Amino acid sequence: MKIEFLVPDMTCGHCVKTISNAVRRIAPGARVLAVVETHCVTVDGIDDPAAIEAAIRAEGYTPARV
Repeated sequence: MKIEFLVPDMTCGHCVKTISNAVRRIAPGARVLAVVETHCVTVDGIDDPAAIEAAIRAEGYTPARV
């Protein structure tokens, strides 16, 4: 299941790495695609949007499910 989030405060490569690592900590096998230009994070391989959102928020970002 693909889950998409808009993360407007994801602005650089460091943000991408931080968010990707946060998601992979809760779902090691998940595929994470984070695109700075569109502020979009797509996660495939975990079916718990609340857990993904919480992991991203814990890093200081403000995700909104698309």
